[in-house]
Amino acid sequence: MMNRCGLLTPEKEPVPLKSIEVELEVRDHVATLVSTLLYENKEDKPIEAVFVFPLPGDAAVCHFSAVIGQTQIVAEVKEKQQAREEYDDALSSGQQAFLLEKSDQSPDIFSLSVGSLPPGESASIRLEYVTELAVQADDGLRFCLPAVLNPRYQPQGSEGASVQVTSVPASLVPYSLSFSARVSSPRPISKVESSSSLDPLQYLNAEKTQATVKLAAGHKFDRDVELLIYYTNAHQPTAVLEAGQASAKPGTLMGDPVVMVSLYPEFPQAVMSSVASCGEFIFLLDRSGSMSCPLNNSNQQETRIASARDTLLLLLKSLPMGCYFNIYSFGSSYEHMFPKSVEYSEKTMEKALKKVEEMTANLGGTEILKPLEHIYSQPCIPNQPRQLFVFTDGEVGNTKEVIDLVKKNSGSHRCFSFGIGEGASTALINDLAKEGGGHAQFITGGDRMQPKVMQSLRFALQPVVQDVSVTWDLPKGVSATVLSPPITALFQGLRSLVYVQVTGQSSEAAEGCVTVKYSLAGHRSQNQLCFSLKPAEDTGLTVHRLGARTLIRSLEMEEREHRGQQVGGLKEKVVKLSVQSGVSSSFTAFIAVNKSDGKEIQGPLVRRNVPYTKINLDPLLQLVSLQKASGCWLLDAALAAALGKTSEEVEKPKPASEVWATVLALIWLHGFKTNAKEEWELLAMKAVSWIHAQNGNSHNNQH
Repeated sequence: MMNRCGLLTPEKEPVPLKSIEVELEVRDHVATLVSTLLYENKEDKPIEAVFVFPLPGDAAVCHFSAVIGQTQIVAEVKEKQQAREEYDDALSSGQQAFLLEKSDQSPDIFSLSVGSLPPGESASIRLEYVTELAVQADDGLRFCLPAVLNPRYQPQGSEGASVQVTSVPASLVPYSLSFSARVSSPRPISKVESSSSLDPLQYLNAEKTQATVKLAAGHKFDRDVELLIYYTNAHQPTAVLEAGQASAKPGTLMGDPVVMVSLYPEFPQAVMSSVASCGEFIFLLDRSGSMSCPLNNSNQQETRIASARDTLLLLLKSLPMGCYFNIYSFGSSYEHMFPKSVEYSEKTMEKALKKVEEMTANLGGTEILKPLEHIYSQPCIPNQPRQLFVFTDGEVGNTKEVIDLVKKNSGSHRCFSFGIGEGASTALINDLAKEGGGHAQFITGGDRMQPKVMQSLRFALQPVVQDVSVTWDLPKGVSATVLSPPITALFQGLRSLVYVQVTGQSSEAAEGCVTVKYSLAGHRSQNQLCFSLKPAEDTGLTVHRLGARTLIRSLEMEEREHRGQQVGGLKEKVVKLSVQSGVSSSFTAFIAVNKSDGKEIQGPLVRRNVPYTKINLDPLLQLVSLQKASGCWLLDAALAAALGKTSEEVEKPKPASEVWATVLALIWLHGFKTNAKEEWELLAMKAVSWIHAQNGNSHNNQH
């Protein structure tokens, strides 16, 4: 038997994807990513390859083109059904076609059908998307190139063609990656870090406000490629103005300049520490039947209720000593764990955890009004600010009544809301947080619930920011149209971006200003930012596209809430905006057809799936479940098992056993779970405080 040469899959079949080239253009807090994928058909038959492209949940695709041999095809955004029909027509008449659309089941997955690739031919595909960069706890901005994809399972009977993704060990992935980034900001760039090897950072100017960096050669696809970008004065607000597209009409979103204002406040330490150790925390959990559904399509094993139970475990372990808490659950009826909120202690925490373990999705429908009325009827505890956490995966028939009730009680509490799965009512989740002065989170696609909920707990431990206002001062003849939803709350660690379309010309003034005001614990804060109205040309369209994406999202949400009612052509507005801006939406897809040669492709089609590397994650919750309310761990067999050691190995050094156990647990967290730090950071801080307290006691005992 003849040995085949070249790059082969484990089944000895040639794989069409050969290389990936990625360029990242970062502007302050946002970025455009341009990727080029090269395919080659080494078989003697035409093939139809499918590449499944994972995107960050908040990314928007804005360009798609292909080069086959000598022909270049640029895709256009079309209404989704029309794009599918054109793709099918092209394939059936033997033409090459490419279709890029968001999967209906998982919005973070784009499936890329490369269409018919003749034998020996190569195809180069260029895909661009825009995204807002996430802010880390240490103020770094994180960009992650999605290189890891767990196989997406298509449930029986669900709509849409099934896309199978092959998972292979990283060492066998037969394609290469080159990655470079260019960063620019109004403030200096202090450093860029990565989990992968980088070539040194190159500054492009003396002010250090522009720099380039690239991935070192030899990347193995065995991990995410992430960049962490750090700016000096990270908490100073900034305004970036971007010129409109020369070819677009003035007065339209793409033709006018767009300003992006970034707010990432840092509050005085004295104010922050005064309230961090108190509060009444009330958790209201949906236990309606639908909570037994899978959390997302990529992991059919984990149900929503199971994920919520794990999340409550982390929340209960992370609460500060001295606070109060209670847990309510609801469906057609509701239950509470304690008749009224109880002080947090080892005893009450253990009792609550036992009951949480027994919770199932067995309470029928989604009646949230009655438990809320009961919670608000309980008197507030002096000096313990009330914080309400609401978890739900559904729609309610009486959204307006629920929101009015929260609004009526907004002076006495804050409400943090979590929408679980694709079916959660966006209006309910957003308005609970908006009227309750809290923060809304959505857990969809491949998201894990725990990091988002722990972020909200950190926000709940902060003082209340009131009277947030953003006002614009523009010269005569120039007006501002805000594209973003209004800001109703500010938190340390939460970055807010505001996009504004600037229309009109001014002859005399070349500058505009924006003023941000708020009050915190009685102190008024005011920031004024000025920006030039004469932007540099050719700085790309990242800000415009993200402004369009923000507006598209608001309109899509409005359309979902009014589905079935004819409300002012919302879908048509989204399609029009999507086509103008080239930003994909839930109603549009990119379609490209090579009509140039009209030659039919001979022979039957073979379907090939492009392999993707897969990484398994290990559990953190086993260790967390062993922590005591005070913050310490006990030195016992259960701890040894969680750390992957024998009891003998763990107990050998024998200092004060609980201190030693707690130190071991902290070492394990820092050593093995840095990627999930936001989930365990609060409970680790509690553990460190406990160790300090023991040291203080031992010193006192020696005197």
